[in-house]
Amino acid sequence: MKLTFDRLGKRERQIAELVIQLGKAGVAEVRAAIPDPPAYSSVRTVLNILVRKGFLRLSKSGRRYLYQAAGEPAEARRHAVRSMVQTYFNNSVEEAVSGLISSAEARLSDEDYARLMAVIRRARKERKQR
Repeated sequence: MKLTFDRLGKRERQIAELVIQLGKAGVAEVRAAIPDPPAYSSVRTVLNILVRKGFLRLSKSGRRYLYQAAGEPAEARRHAVRSMVQTYFNNSVEEAVSGLISSAEARLSDEDYARLMAVIRRARKERKQR
């Protein structure tokens, strides 16, 4: 069965996405990245639930336990983006891309725009071939 973020609760999704963003992190790092974080033990509990559900992997580094995405990083990023588009952009890829490239922080170069256009052309071509 394919893991999908839509099966997670709001806090589970938030914590899973933070771990994906951080790459590999302990409870303290995840907790530090959460605005108005819950108790340390609550974060640890959610992380362990995500391990049991198969979304995260647990490893030990010295005395610390570290969490990371269970799947390939690219797959985890796709899930995170899909969740962001559904949650914040009413499932509209167009609005999500528009919002990202028009933000003041984007500051895309001409080369960035050229690469994005190439991605769009490739996706259009692949869609027509289906």
